[in-house]
Formats: sequence, C-alpha cells, structure tokens
Amino acid sequence: MLKQKTLKGSFTLNGKGLHTGVKLTVTFNPAPEHHGYKIQRIDLDDQPIIDAIADNVVDTTRGTVLAKNGVKVSTVEHAMAALYAAGIDNCLIQVNGPELPILDGSSKAYVECIQRVGIEEQTAPKDYYIIKSKIEVRDEETGSSIIVLPDDKFSLNVLISYDSKILTNQYATLENMDEFPTEIASARTFVFVREIEPLLNAGLIKGGDLDNAIVIYEKQMTQENFDKLADVMGVPHMDASHLGYINHIPLVWSNEPARHKLLDIIGDLALIGKPIKGRIIATRPGHTINNKFARQLRKEIRLHEIQAPIYNCNEPPLMDVNRIRELLPHRYPFQLVDKVIAIGANYIVGVKNVTSNEPFFQGHFPQEPVMPGVLQVEAMAQVGGLLVLNSLAEPERYSTYFLKIDNVKFRQKVVPGDTLVFRVELMAPIRRGISTMKGYIFVGEKIVCEAEFMAQIVKNK
Repeated sequence: MLKQKTLKGSFTLNGKGLHTGVKLTVTFNPAPEHHGYKIQRIDLDDQPIIDAIADNVVDTTRGTVLAKNGVKVSTVEHAMAALYAAGIDNCLIQVNGPELPILDGSSKAYVECIQRVGIEEQTAPKDYYIIKSKIEVRDEETGSSIIVLPDDKFSLNVLISYDSKILTNQYATLENMDEFPTEIASARTFVFVREIEPLLNAGLIKGGDLDNAIVIYEKQMTQENFDKLADVMGVPHMDASHLGYINHIPLVWSNEPARHKLLDIIGDLALIGKPIKGRIIATRPGHTINNKFARQLRKEIRLHEIQAPIYNCNEPPLMDVNRIRELLPHRYPFQLVDKVIAIGANYIVGVKNVTSNEPFFQGHFPQEPVMPGVLQVEAMAQVGGLLVLNSLAEPERYSTYFLKIDNVKFRQKVVPGDTLVFRVELMAPIRRGISTMKGYIFVGEKIVCEAEFMAQIVKNK
C-alpha cells in the first residue's frame, strides 16, 4: 500500500506576483498526515489559513484564486501541479502576499526545490479516488470539455484550439507522473497580445513580462498601437509587421502552450483533495472548466466516501477456501468467507458469494430470504481474523474472539445472488493480543453494512 508523503524540509522562493507586480516570498513546509494542501497568509495579523480545495476557488479569470472569509491567494496552480505530480499529499504553504510568485511562468522552480529538499514517506496510507466509470463536464458555449475514464494510474490527454494563425491546434499527453519534471514542468504560461490591454484594464498581469510568459502576436496592429502596448508592458519597441512568438527564451517545445495547459489541469485537479486514478481527456481546457470538473469530482467523492474495492473475478485469489480453513476454525455452515483477494499490512479484502442454498435462508425468511445482519458482522469479523492470523508465525494455534462491536449500520438487504466484498482494516496496531478493526461490506458499489469491532487473539488449548 502506498503511503502519504510530505516534504523532508522547507524551501523558500522569491519573485513578483503576476497580477499585483509586488515582490513576494513563499515558503513550502512539511505537514502532518491528512493535512492536505493549505496556504497561510503570513502578512496578515491573524495569519489566516486557506484550504487549497476546489470549493474555495472564487475566480478563474486569469489563474486560480482561492479565498476564505474574504482572504484571497491567487496564481496557485503552478505550485499545486508540482506538489501533486511529486506525489506530495501534505504541505503548508506560507506566503507574504495575495498571490504566489509567478517566477518564470512554469512549475520548473517548484519542481527543482522539491527535488533538492526531498520527499518523506509518512505512515498513513495514501487515499486514492479510483475512477470506475466515465465522468464528463462540458461547456457548450465555449466547446470546452473534460472527461475522465477508468485507468490504473493518473494520465492526461490535452487538446487546445485557438482562432489564431500562430497557435491553432495542439495536443499534449502525459502517461506517467514521473515524467512531469522533464516533459511538463518547464512549460510556461502564455498570452495573446490582443488580450493584454483588456487584462491590464482589469487590473491584472501588472507583473507580466517576457521573462515569465510567452506572448503570442498573431493579428497585426499599427506600429503606433504596438509601441504603446510595449511601453505599458515595459519592453522594447518591436516591428509590428513581424507576427509570431515574442519571448526572451525560445520555446522549450513546439507544443509548449498545450503542455502548459496540461500543467494547469494538474494544478487545478490537485484541489480535489485526494489523488485520483483515471485518464483525463481535456478539450480546450481552462481554469473555469478545470474548477467545474474538480468540484464535480469532489461531489462524487462525497457520495462515495468509502469506495468499494476493485474485484476482478478472473484473478486468482491470494487465499482460497483451503488456505482459509488452515487459518480459521469455522466450518459449514459457519464459514462465511470464500476467498481473499487483497491483503496489506493493515487491511484485507475478502469475498463471499451468497447463494439461495445458504442454510439460514430456510428460516430467515422462507418467503423473503434475507441474510441476517448478525451473520454479516460475523463474516466481516472472519475476514478481520484472517488479517490478524495471517501475520502470526503459527496461525493454526490461535483463534480470535469478539470483545466488542460498535457503530454497526445496515444500509441495504443482502439477498441470494449478492456477492459480498469485505474491506477490513486495523484502526490501531495490535497490542497485547487485542486488535481493533473497522469493516465495510459492499454489494457492487454500495455499502450494505459497516461496523467497528474489537477482538482478542487467544492461543488454543
């Protein structure tokens, strides 16, 4: 099982804000398990902290802006992308102003600092949200769409399209997050010349220049207007008849704009609150639809807060019925686990196929067969017993017995034909032969039963 990660140490970066133009200092710090990403405004009296989640995004005009109780932090997406791609789950970001510095307009500096200070594995398991069916968000007005499909890892396909002679159609892909530092991190933000004046009039991009953005000049204007715009931007006058990319550093890749859009998507989806396993297909993405999609995924996660384990009946079990009988003393009609399909240091996944031939259906109930709730809990406990006994040197010499059962909930009837998938995990390390566990039973994607229980491991006489 993969574990949560944080930084091994802190690092600090200095630069100007893209929109404010002011000098900023940002520090990235290690954070405890289950902390997530949080941003702290240390320039304010009470040093408020904003949770970096999609629900706190208040503006996506030219970047992603987070806010809580009237306190804002903007241009967070490049830093979020670097953290997410590095597999970091927990980080406290402290900044002395209303936005993160733009640096060179990419994630390059963040990635280099993360690599320099290193990453530390924590104890708690990493909590992925696994995409099991297609989810789509579409904006009919702009033609933008984001689709996520099931996949065994996180990957992205991005397509961009503009009404421009210079930048028309481009695509970028990322199959493995390990390639982010070399293939995506250095992709810089970009802006069209025709967008600059409206953005300046809106009080934005005061810190924008040719060192932190690719400027695309694709529709010719008069030399006089071009010179005026250059003066506003604080750059030398250029020939208004020469169309193309205007920047001090040449393009890193011919499709650098598409790669930057892919970077932005990673940064915006980092605000979902947990890593996902799925393939993103984005067409004409932008911060607005990215955030809309991230919010939709957060809703899906809340609806399926505890996900059913993936069960492929074609894969051989880790424990078959014979191995189970070596570990458990239960026999017909009380062996209620058919196989174990996954096991880790602190969790186990088991399966039981409920048939119409179960002996308890004769009296519970003849006209409406329902599996008794107490037997569901018993089956869950047997799965938990397999987790505990499997860790012992001579498991056949031990048994497990209930000491306590708490917080039992039955959400749906279990009937003949159901396949029960159990997930049981330790709530704390086993101490003095006592184990506390939390268990769930799923039928399909639905939880049908859950319980917490305590058991004692006893040596057989």
